[in-house]
Amino acid sequence: QVQLVESGGGLVQAGGSLRLSCAVSGLAFSSYNMGWFRQTPGKEREFVSAISWSGGSTYYADSVKGRFTISRDNAKNTVYLQMNKLTPEDTAVYFCAAGFSLAAGTPDPRRVRFWGQGTQVTVST
Repeated sequence: QVQLVESGGGLVQAGGSLRLSCAVSGLAFSSYNMGWFRQTPGKEREFVSAISWSGGSTYYADSVKGRFTISRDNAKNTVYLQMNKLTPEDTAVYFCAAGFSLAAGTPDPRRVRFWGQGTQVTVST
């Protein structure tokens, strides 16, 4: 079956960095657009970043542009999210996502086919 396994979350001070990884199995990784979303209690899951199947196109939420970088290694079936200059507003559970279209730009979380279990990122002041 399809599995998306995130890692790399944790506690970091404001201004610090974290790198999230998502290892994927059970699907043809190099054919899938991949992305990251995040969610805080009581709020809807929101888009953070996405990368096309080829890696040639990347997309970012305005709130993370210039601070976060998404990348993928199709040989390792892994997608990454490098997060720099973290702020307490970045505190959330981060979810890896696969199986969505980028034809209209940023993906709708309601149209994502596959999700990881999530990894907690906490940024302290």
